[in-house]
Amino acid sequence: MPKNRLLSSRITKLAAVLALGTLSLAACGSDPAAPSATDSSAGGSTSASGAGGLTCPAGKLSAEGSSAQANAISEVIANYNAECGDKATIEYNPTGSGAGIKSFYNGLVDFAGSDSALKSVEKDGVIETDKAKERCQGNPAWDLPMVVGPIAFAYNIDGVDKLVLNAEVLAEIFNGTIKTWNDPKIAKLNSGVTLPSAPITVFFRSDESGTTENTTKFLKAAGNGAWKDEPAKAWTGTGQGKNKSSGVAEGVASTKNSISYVEWSYARDNKLAIAQLDSGKGGVELTGDAVGKAVAEATVAGTGNDLSLSLKYSGTGAGAYPALLVTYEIVCSKGLAADKTALVKDFLTYFASAKNQSSLEDLGYAPLPADLQTKVTAAVAAVS
Repeated sequence: MPKNRLLSSRITKLAAVLALGTLSLAACGSDPAAPSATDSSAGGSTSASGAGGLTCPAGKLSAEGSSAQANAISEVIANYNAECGDKATIEYNPTGSGAGIKSFYNGLVDFAGSDSALKSVEKDGVIETDKAKERCQGNPAWDLPMVVGPIAFAYNIDGVDKLVLNAEVLAEIFNGTIKTWNDPKIAKLNSGVTLPSAPITVFFRSDESGTTENTTKFLKAAGNGAWKDEPAKAWTGTGQGKNKSSGVAEGVASTKNSISYVEWSYARDNKLAIAQLDSGKGGVELTGDAVGKAVAEATVAGTGNDLSLSLKYSGTGAGAYPALLVTYEIVCSKGLAADKTALVKDFLTYFASAKNQSSLEDLGYAPLPADLQTKVTAAVAAVS
C-alpha cells in the first residue's frame, strides 16, 4: 500500500470505515474493501438525520476522477458516514481527471472529480460540456470547486534543505533546457547554497492528469515564454513517466537529484522537500495561508451555478503561492435519479461546509475562501 493514502493521525478512523466497505480507493493500490452489510433500505429513500442539518439519505453513489483530491474525499466520506450512521455507501476511485470525466459523461459514475473544468471546445472529437449535457438528460453539468490542492515542486537533493525556484527556471527544467542542478539560473536564485553538478532527473505523470494540466498552465502563464506547449492533461516535457500522484511522489522519494510536480498532500505524506516559489517578490514557502492568498485572487469564469474558476498564476500579491489546482466535483444540475440526487446534495453540502474545508489543511490542502464556499453551497442546494 502506498504511503500517501492519509496522514497517520487519520488512519484509525478511516480504517473503521473501510472495514464496512463504504469507500473504494482501489486505484491507489489498496485492497478492495469488503462488501458492506447495508440494511435492506440501502437502495431506497429511507433517511436517518445526522448532525449539522444533514438528511442522511440511504443509497449508493459511485464517483471517480482526480487523484489530487483522493486523500481529501477519503476523509470526508469517512466523516460523513460516521455522522450519518453508515446509511449510505459512497465509493470514489481516483483514476485521474481525464478518466473520471469520461466515466461521468458515459454514465458510469454519478459524479466526477476533475482538476480542470469541463471543456466547451472540441478535443479529440469530443466537446465535454455537450457530452455531459447528454448524460444529464439534456441539462447542463456544473463544475463545483471543492478541493484546493497546492502544487508542490518536490525535490530530492542531498544537503539542500531550502531551494528557491521560479516559473521560468521550472519550465526550463521540465522542458530539458536546464540539465544540471548547478546551472547558473538555479544558482542565481539560491545564493550561498551548494548545488551539485549532478544531472536533474524529472518525473512526470504518465496518465492524463489535471495536475499536469494545471502545472503547465502555471508554467505557461508565469514562465516568461520558457514553456512553449499549450497546457494539457498529457505531459509534453522531458523526464520519466510515473503513474498517478503516488507514482511521481515515490519516484522523487527514491531517486537522488530528482524533481517533480505533485499535490502538496502527497509531498507531505512522502516527507519530500518542497521548493519555494519566487514570483518576483522573493521565495514563498508553500503554506495554506500562502495558497489561500492566491485562491482569493481567482475569478469565477462560469455562469450561474457553474463555478469554474480562472486562476491567477502570475502577478499575484506578496506572500501568495500561485501554483495550485482546484478539484471540481462535476454534477448534473438535473437529470440524475431522485434518490441519487438527494445523496449527492447531502454529501456535497457536507463536503463544502466550513468545518470540513478547514479540516482539510491537516491533509495538505487549502480551504475554499469563505465567499467561494458560500457560492458552492448555494449551487449544491440548486441541484434538482
